[in-house]
Amino acid sequence: MPFSTLARAGAFGLVFASSIAAAQQPLPVRGAIQSLDGSMLVVKPADGPDVSIKLADNVQVFGVRPATIADVKVGDFIGVGAMPQPDGSQKAILVTIFAESLRGLGEGFRPWDRPGTTMTNATVDSIVAGIDGQEVLVKYKDGEKKIVIGRDAKLRAYVAGERADLVPGARIAVMRPDKLADGSLQAGRINVGRDGLVP
Repeated sequence: MPFSTLARAGAFGLVFASSIAAAQQPLPVRGAIQSLDGSMLVVKPADGPDVSIKLADNVQVFGVRPATIADVKVGDFIGVGAMPQPDGSQKAILVTIFAESLRGLGEGFRPWDRPGTTMTNATVDSIVAGIDGQEVLVKYKDGEKKIVIGRDAKLRAYVAGERADLVPGARIAVMRPDKLADGSLQAGRINVGRDGLVP
């Protein structure tokens, strides 16, 4: 078989394997808590049937509250979903200020989950007031990006939470549930909305 044919076959195999891996990763679970019985959490999503999720023994709980541009400080570790601009900067759509215990989570620059957008998880190095908001320079291990946080950007902040936050009616999000051998779901980290924010 010609080398080019082998290369194409190999590339197809990699894409196919990646597609299978993506298909095996459970989707995020978002909704309102229906009940918590021991370590079994039942969540009512906006659409579809209730979802049962087992809490890991070392589950981490974080509150997610609304934030403002003024809450972004030098030294903060933030995640920015943004739209690339012609000058190479990134115009923020959603800015997440992470709790200190989450520093380093997903650090780097990559595509976001919306067409044509980017995600940058990095540390704030400097902040300069702009005409419409702030210009923030963030640095990560392989580079840096200029982020423009306009007044139309959405901002939120993660704060430390606890199991006591998991009460019926609370709005939660489990972004990366684990699929156990028996097919059930387990949560290692849960985000709980605060002050009216839906995570």
